[in-house]
Amino acid sequence: MARYVFITGGVVSSLGKGLASAALGALLQARGYTVRLRKLDPYLNVDPGTMSPFEHGEVFVTDDGAETDLDLGHYERFTGVAARKTDSVSSGRIYSNVLEKERRGDYLGKTIQVIPHVTNEIKDFLKIGADEVDFMLCEIGGTVGDIEGLPFFEAIRQFAQERPRGECIFMHLTLVPYISASHELKTKPTQHSVKELRAIGIAPDVLLLRSEHPIPDKEREKIALFCNVRKDAVIAAPDLKTIYEAPLAYHREGLDRAVLDAFHISPAPRPNLARWEDVMDRLENAEGEVRVAVVGKYTQLEDAYKSIAEALTHGGMANRTRVKAEWIDAEIFEREDPAPWLEPFDAILVPGGFGERGTEGKIKAAQFAREKGVPYLGICLGMQMAVIEAARDLAGVKDAGSEEFDHEAGAKRFTPVVYHLKEWIQGNHVVERKVGDDKGGTMRLGAYTASLTPGSRVAGIYGATTIEERHRHRYEVDLRYRDKLETCGLMFSGMSPDGRLPEIVEIPDHPWFIGVQFHPELKSKPFAPHPLFADFVRAAVEASRLV
Repeated sequence: MARYVFITGGVVSSLGKGLASAALGALLQARGYTVRLRKLDPYLNVDPGTMSPFEHGEVFVTDDGAETDLDLGHYERFTGVAARKTDSVSSGRIYSNVLEKERRGDYLGKTIQVIPHVTNEIKDFLKIGADEVDFMLCEIGGTVGDIEGLPFFEAIRQFAQERPRGECIFMHLTLVPYISASHELKTKPTQHSVKELRAIGIAPDVLLLRSEHPIPDKEREKIALFCNVRKDAVIAAPDLKTIYEAPLAYHREGLDRAVLDAFHISPAPRPNLARWEDVMDRLENAEGEVRVAVVGKYTQLEDAYKSIAEALTHGGMANRTRVKAEWIDAEIFEREDPAPWLEPFDAILVPGGFGERGTEGKIKAAQFAREKGVPYLGICLGMQMAVIEAARDLAGVKDAGSEEFDHEAGAKRFTPVVYHLKEWIQGNHVVERKVGDDKGGTMRLGAYTASLTPGSRVAGIYGATTIEERHRHRYEVDLRYRDKLETCGLMFSGMSPDGRLPEIVEIPDHPWFIGVQFHPELKSKPFAPHPLFADFVRAAVEASRLV
């Protein structure tokens, strides 16, 4: 059975619980243990799928089709363990499950209450897969004291009480602010946060202290004394130059040792940190730099494209090159000539998105890349915009567009080169969707197989003619225009196994021009960069040398 580590946060949000959880998972792996990481979010959305990227950052998609919090991306990138539907749950999902059971009569007429019915549902979720790994790391979203998080805190308190002694520990992440006027680090917020946690029956075993400044022994001793935590379990979590320094930095501070001590695991296996030392060597000893323009519609919040930002970094690692990604609002190109904006860049990436806003700007970015021979990677909507641009400018379909934009306008304004997907094959059954269906969870989601054309650029990049990638979309490129487009030089080099859905397009006569319907960024890791991003950055390096 797994040992459980429950990670909670206090004082303020956005301190980095997800990163700390992921780094701890990597450190336990380095000592030879198997791990799985989970996220419990208190918000009432069933999942983040219908949230605006400005609201909650990107939506991370798992192989089995779950739309989850972006922290699951951190978990995968740091541990290499593919996340599943059972690794993410929200209050909305928990309450939905409880109410479905009540409607079915599963509770035999009882009054349904937060305790025990909601907390029992949370505990049942925590038990899934407990016999598969050595450690289960469970992050509780939000901050201690948030009213919506109370059922989760109560559930993990009960869970720890019900398990054999020594199978569960609590790790609490707090802020130690620095008051510049008095040149002091203040421990009181941490003391109050732990007091709040203890008031609901949870006593932390390990404290992680986020701070912009080093935390002297005097302050650690004070926190240990007033929070009733061993001094060697009070761990500093300083600001870092890169998130990929976290495993090594936390190891130096003794986080993994403190966690194993809390479980009374002694002697512990020695860690092998060679993987993370190599990652840091590639980051710190880059041999050059390339500039990549990311032309998107959610550029005001970088977390909206978190996986893309990290995948570009990974592609740079594969080439020992520093990638400087710069975010450009696609709407600018609907008012201005894109050339002055894009000419300084070595490559252009157009990411996914939903809705018509900014799409004409994305089309102009794709046109600039095609005409100027600049390496181009279009992802999801970025692929569709590249196809629409080719249809308009090369194939003579002057009013080429997408049904998505017509649906928004309530009128037919375009010839739909991109259409609403109403039916597709998933596994061994047919999935059907209608335009008026609920928005949440109704897209083509999760891992699907694609067949690549032998001899194509993408087949060479992957070193294979069959691949599996993650999807998140409800619109597809219409194959009725395939012959016209291929006559003009746009090659459909990746298709679904049944040949009905385009997965990849490329321009063979271009230095590097590829559009993919899926999201390759979701599978990239610092120690295993995605081949598309690695080759995209390689092409950018070559382009930079031609300038």
